[in-house]
Amino acid sequence: MPQTILTDQVTSHETTGTKHHPPFEADRAIEKEANARIDQYPAEQKRSAVLPLLHIVQSKFGYISSDAIEWVAAKLDVEPIKVEEVVTFYPGLRQHAPGKYHIRVCRTLSCAMGGSYELMDKICELAGINRSQTSHHNPVAVSPCGTWSVEFAECLASCGSAPVCLVNDDFHEDLPAEKASELLESYK
Repeated sequence: MPQTILTDQVTSHETTGTKHHPPFEADRAIEKEANARIDQYPAEQKRSAVLPLLHIVQSKFGYISSDAIEWVAAKLDVEPIKVEEVVTFYPGLRQHAPGKYHIRVCRTLSCAMGGSYELMDKICELAGINRSQTSHHNPVAVSPCGTWSVEFAECLASCGSAPVCLVNDDFHEDLPAEKASELLESYK
């Protein structure tokens, strides 16, 4: 099956966060883990492993680059656009490198009423992040130093302790805007 090269319109773009994430390289460990995931599916349905493979890549590299999309497509014997469709459909999959510390602030009703928008504004102010260029296809904004990145998240399942956020995979609750400085300091 011939490989289709992704165009500039769908490739991952560099951000200041790139310096905190290694470039994509399919080493033996990644290959072994990917093959184990693929083996969980019948041979004629191995394309069903697309999400598990993308999660493996994002977990190790921080985001899904165009090279990673090409690699997943080759592993699953599908056209790269089929992998790209999955990456762009799921908001939890990133095509742009986040910062070293990626902050996802919940914005659903309980958190919004509890001050999550004010929390986001304060984090951006303290980290020097400009969110004006974010969009549906690139909801992540990265600080100029590449250390911090932010994005809004839908329900993080802790409505009773709003507002809440995740810093990488660390959960923080009861976090009003006044505690934003303390939150950032805890990761320095």
